[in-house]
Amino acid sequence: MSSKISGRVSPQPCPHLLDFCSRNGSKPFRALQDCIRVKPPGGRAAIRREPFEVPRCGTCDESSRPRLYACVACAAVFCHAPPIHSHASAHALSVPGHEIAVDVDRAELFCCACRDQVYDRDFDAAVVLAQTITSTTSTSGSTVTQCKATGSQPDNLRKRRRVDYSLWAPNSRENAIIENHSIPLHDATNGSLISSTELPWGLRGLNNLGNTCFMNSVLQALLHTPPLRNYFLSDRHNRYYCQQKNGATLNGSKNSRFCLACDMDAMFSAVFSGDRTPYSPAKFLHSWWQHAANLASYEQQDAHEFFISMLDGIHEKVAKEKRKTHSPGTGDCCIAHRVFSGILRSDVMCMACGFTSTTYDPCLDISLDLEPSQGVSGKSSLAKSNNSCNVEADCTGSSQNCGISTLKGCLERFTRAEKLGSDQKFFCQKCQVRQESLKQMSIRKLPLVSCFHIKRFEHSSIRRMSRKVDQYLQFPFSLDMAPYLSSSILRSRFGNRIFPFDGDEQDGCNEVSSEFELFAVVTHTGKLDAGHYVTYLRLSNHWYKCDDAWITRVNESIVLAAQGYMMFYVQKMLYYKASEKQAASWCDVRK
Repeated sequence: MSSKISGRVSPQPCPHLLDFCSRNGSKPFRALQDCIRVKPPGGRAAIRREPFEVPRCGTCDESSRPRLYACVACAAVFCHAPPIHSHASAHALSVPGHEIAVDVDRAELFCCACRDQVYDRDFDAAVVLAQTITSTTSTSGSTVTQCKATGSQPDNLRKRRRVDYSLWAPNSRENAIIENHSIPLHDATNGSLISSTELPWGLRGLNNLGNTCFMNSVLQALLHTPPLRNYFLSDRHNRYYCQQKNGATLNGSKNSRFCLACDMDAMFSAVFSGDRTPYSPAKFLHSWWQHAANLASYEQQDAHEFFISMLDGIHEKVAKEKRKTHSPGTGDCCIAHRVFSGILRSDVMCMACGFTSTTYDPCLDISLDLEPSQGVSGKSSLAKSNNSCNVEADCTGSSQNCGISTLKGCLERFTRAEKLGSDQKFFCQKCQVRQESLKQMSIRKLPLVSCFHIKRFEHSSIRRMSRKVDQYLQFPFSLDMAPYLSSSILRSRFGNRIFPFDGDEQDGCNEVSSEFELFAVVTHTGKLDAGHYVTYLRLSNHWYKCDDAWITRVNESIVLAAQGYMMFYVQKMLYYKASEKQAASWCDVRK
């Protein structure tokens, strides 16, 4: 039996389960906790008294029945093979109080009297705790070592190779069409610039105003962010009206106050005016200095720090004017949060009792650690990081020295469960003491535009030193964020155990698409104290290198070989609400 609660189906409690729990105290399934076996990594939980035990039905002595259930009261094993027979149900009818059993192969509770699955929070928490601890303690290093010793490959790799697909290759007819309708790319290695008539609309160089490449690189990405571009070009923020409303004149006055949104509106108008001469964003720089006085200098700044500071400046200005009480995570407060704001979910689970504390935090981007270099010691990796891995042309050649990471690997590491240290013990509300815990991050709500920041600058207060991590990062042009959503993470952890989903929404999956496409890459070359920022943009199905005032068309291989610092992905499909109904519209990032 079941009933609908908040649009979802919730099972009615089984009377036999309630009776069993009332007769066996607060933790009736404590005896089963030591019998939970999990096959690593991430395997299904099972019930076994011994690791290699083969359970058999106590009546027919069969081990190959569809289902084998162990009675929770007496530990006897019986089969259940409807509609032929059910020795488990016969045992429950013959002995009162023995109705509740557990599936020995799935570790799921079953009522033999009702002949249906039943759910118990404490039992599910014990199973999930065992699964999580097993997946956390089983490291990938042991698997790699074992495979090297035996000369074999892990099962997941062998299975993956069976379903590998072959890349598309054009036939003779398609080759002829490509040759007749293609324009050769300009050779970016020779520094050949494109004439202004060949540039896509809105692509315009930005003059360097004195170590402002960090600003120019981020501005180029924002100027061609589809939702942000559409917002300003559709006159959603009119600088003339904004200045008039705030009592400021166009040429500035003592009462005028800076507005980064107005300066962005002026910049969009100038960049998309058709003028191809490089533009000087001096007014925007002055307004940003007023907002971030601690960064007001002609010294080189961090592009990611500028990105966050600029979005905060737009948010603060608009939020004060509208006096809205919306949380930044809702994305309704300003255009900056409507485009870039998402919500992260953090689950901290007590390793003693399985109690989980969940918190939600808004975010404008996701900062990712690079994957650790394999087979390189700490001293050697530190020494190799000082080698020259800073030039784009040398990036692929030096990848073996610097190590190789992938964006998907970084996201998997970001959403992987990790055991917190002994100095970070979690206060469990159920145990009422500090306990060791597991923490896992996931994405509750995806933004329209996902910005991934790669942590390339390390600062150690103990060693009193800072350095740049010159590790090569592979990033895809298309990215599916579904595996990193909270719904996917919870489903992989709990399977069909429904109770951990209580009170949790559907992560906004019905309102957004999980398919993203890359349209901008901000790169950093050079050292920590002497580097240079460059942006690669994808426009009209071509890639362009924006190096301050110089615009160059480049090949995809140049982009893939660049040392990515910030990657901007936009949803392939954007949704809007009209008359309480959702309609989908395609967002072409190439326009």
